[in-house]
Formats: sequence, structure tokens, C-alpha cells
Amino acid sequence: MALSQRLQLRQSQALVMTPQLMQAIKLLQLSNLDLVAYVEAELERNPLLDNSTETEPAPGTPDTTPTPEMQGVNGEAYNGSDGEPNGRDNDERPDNRIDDTSADDAEPPQPRAADGPAGYSEWAGTGSGGRDDGEYNLEAFVSAETTLADWLREQLTLAIVDPVRRMIGQYLIDLVDEAGYLTSDLADVAEKLGASVAEVKAVLAILQTFDPAGICAHDLAECLAIQLKEKDRYDPAMQALVTRLDLLARRDFAQLKKICGVGDEDLTDMIAEIRHLNPKPGLAFGSAIVQPIVPDVFVRPAPHGAWLVELNSDTLPKVLVNQSYYAEVSATARRDTDKSYLAECLQSATWLVRALDQRARTILKVSNEIVRQQDAFFAHGVQHLRPLNLKTVAEAIGMHESTVSRVTANKYMATNRGIFELKYFFTSSIAASHGGEAHSAEAVRHRIKQLIDSESSGDILSDDTIVEKLREAGIDIARRTVAKYREAMRIPSSVQRRREKQGAAAN
Repeated sequence: MALSQRLQLRQSQALVMTPQLMQAIKLLQLSNLDLVAYVEAELERNPLLDNSTETEPAPGTPDTTPTPEMQGVNGEAYNGSDGEPNGRDNDERPDNRIDDTSADDAEPPQPRAADGPAGYSEWAGTGSGGRDDGEYNLEAFVSAETTLADWLREQLTLAIVDPVRRMIGQYLIDLVDEAGYLTSDLADVAEKLGASVAEVKAVLAILQTFDPAGICAHDLAECLAIQLKEKDRYDPAMQALVTRLDLLARRDFAQLKKICGVGDEDLTDMIAEIRHLNPKPGLAFGSAIVQPIVPDVFVRPAPHGAWLVELNSDTLPKVLVNQSYYAEVSATARRDTDKSYLAECLQSATWLVRALDQRARTILKVSNEIVRQQDAFFAHGVQHLRPLNLKTVAEAIGMHESTVSRVTANKYMATNRGIFELKYFFTSSIAASHGGEAHSAEAVRHRIKQLIDSESSGDILSDDTIVEKLREAGIDIARRTVAKYREAMRIPSSVQRRREKQGAAAN
């Protein structure tokens, strides 16, 4: 075959990640604290960017400081003053409305004049950010200490698969202080989450089995009792001693011997064992600087049973492009390098404003859809969480699943039932065997527990039998999923249950 040169024309499609698109994606997945750091770094680097909170409007210029956009779950925009829908069209909309232009447009928008204070072109409210990737930060190579909350969350992920119980467990972990004690009453937690006290107690019982021993106790006596149970030393005498720690503090050994029913030698051994326990198990872990959670979105009840979703203006730093300074400096620039630098700064500032606007609009859109999908949770409590995944939300709002995933990471929603991360509202579902409506994972777990509770000693249900009964009820589930749910509910296998029930019948 002869070798020759040819000139050919080919047409193909390719996805190009422009720097502007990469910046928009980066901003979307950052928390509000990281965003503030990112914006501050950009303000220091780019002379054409100004923080609108530090800019005084010129005399005679009307105050055009934007207010957070408020929307209902039906997608209508509210003006934030009287709760009525904003009926103005796109040409008359106020400057605080976020436009629909995509962040990956090929051409950056031309700055508009006099949108903000005199001489400034655009503002942007945003959420989070990180330092420029080009900066070399030694702190990035230092491993962070594992905090008590992080350690408990890791164990929670392995111990509880039920999304409802996992949310309750996460809520309880947030109430544990640095010493490892639970700082809230279970009745208040149950009322806040709309769950039963019995279920909250059941989740707490699982948390109290976590490492370190004695964690999630209400008081010192319960903390010591948990550790003694872990050592299999919580006999009646030791139980009596733990319940009367006040006598031990007063060194009233005579009264303690009478209450515990032991002699001097046994009491001495019991006290020595108590002293070897850890009264503050949580202090064994690193203590991180406590950063209060600042919600990105507020959800409030509206008339007629609807919900209002509003961005938190405190997490939306306002950024302005200083057009007056650009015009003044560019008029005196003579060298090509100076002009190129100013053009680059202007383009970078304009794209940052666009990316921040796009981020705020995307967070609001995703939050509205989550509230619409999980309205039963806000109205009735954690037991009414519906099966929800990223694909459902993405299809409803016309976005990609990866975009929804980035939005729900490190973003928090303040509701009438507490503050929750957006990703907590996504729960798994079990498909129906005959193409019907999907079943929530919690409902399937409850059905498995009912079947096992109703079995007799002569008819113990194996996991395969449970699968068949569930399929007869219209639930398509695999045997390994039944085993996983059963183990998560701390229900023994069919062999162990048969031995236990036969032993109980023999006694």
C-alpha cells in the first residue's frame, strides 16, 4: 500500500469543558462557608470585583440591593413582600431575578450598566467556594482529626440502612456533646421529627452499642451501666451500686453494702471496677472547631397548605463588577499587555457573577422540587418520607443527575422539623412485582418484621420464604436484601429463631 498525504474534512461532536463551565461546576458543589472563602480570594485577585456590602450607593441613586427570591413549590415566583405571585414578565422583572442563561454559554454576557450602585454592572448571590486550585496550600496535606460525630456517623451508616431511622440517628448524633452525652429529651426529639418515642428509643439503643462504650448516655449512671453491660459485669449488685452513685461520692460504704448486699471485699472490687470505667468517653476523640450549620434554604408553611422556599440571603455574598473603574483604567492603558490583563479581569469577573447567579437559581429549583416531593414529611413527620432518588428530581426540573448530586452536597435546609442536609431527603424504594407503585424501603422492612413476629415455633420463615410471601403481596425483592433488612433490625436468622422458640417452649 502506498503512503501518501491527504487532506480530509471531518465533522464530529465533542464535549469541551471550558474554564467557565468548570468554575460553575466547582461553585455548585461547595458549601456556603467555602463559597465565602472563594469569593474573598477572587476579590483580592481581581481589581474589577467589589463586595456590594462595602459599596455605598451614589447620591440620588435608588437602592437596588437585591432581596432573596422566594418561590412556592408550584414554581411560581413570589415578590417577598405580601406573598402574592409576581406577575411581571421577563422584560419587567427586577434585577434580583436570576436569568435562565446557562453557565456554559460560549460567549460571556456583556455587563449591563447601572444595575446596582452607580458605576457597577451586575450583582450575584452565591453559596460556597474554595481556594484557587493554583495556590499551594500546605494545610491541604495535613490529615484532619476524626471527631466523635464523624466516628458515630460512620458506624451509623453500617448499622442502620432504614432512611427514616438513619435520619433519627443523625439527629441524635448532632445532639451528643463533646463528652459523649445526649443533651436532649427523647420526647422533644420525637415531637420535632414527628416520630414515635418508641422508635426514637429504639434508634438510641442502637447508638448506645457504638464505639466507644458508654456513648449517647443521658447521665453518668447510664454511661457506666452501658460500659458494664459491654464487659458483661452488670449484675444486680453492680446495678444497685450504679444507681446510688451519690452514696459512693459521699463514701458511705456501710449504706452501699446494705443496698448491694455484698461484703467489704466485694464492694472494694466493685468500686475499683467502677473507677476503671470512662466517665466521658467522647473526650477520646479529636475536638474540631464547632461551626454552626447555616442553612442555605428556608422552608416555611404558606396559606392553603403550601410551602414557601426561600434562599438564605446571609449565605449569598453580593459581588459587583466595577464598570466605572474599568472604564477609567482602560482609557489610560497603552500597552497591549495591560489591555489584555484588563479584558481578562473583566471576563473573569463577569463569569463569576454569572456562575454565582446560576448556582443560586439551581439550588432554589432543586429545593423546590424536594419540598414538593416530600411534602408529607414536612406536614406529618419522618414516617412519611417518600421514596426519592436523584433521577426523579433531575427529570422533574430538566437537569442532569450529576447537577442535582452536586447541589444536594453540603447544602442544608431549615424546616419546621429542624435543619437537614438536602441529601437526607433521598430515600430508596422497592419495585412492585406487577408493575404497580413502588414501595418505600421502610414499608418493606415493616412488612418483614410483621411476618417474623407472627411466625410460630413450628413454622419458622426462612429468608427465601419471606421473599415468596413478599412477592405474593406485590413486592419484588431479592433474598440478600431481605437478609440485610433483617440484620439491620437485629432479627436473628431462621435457625437461631427456631432454637430460641424451641427452648422457650421446652421451659
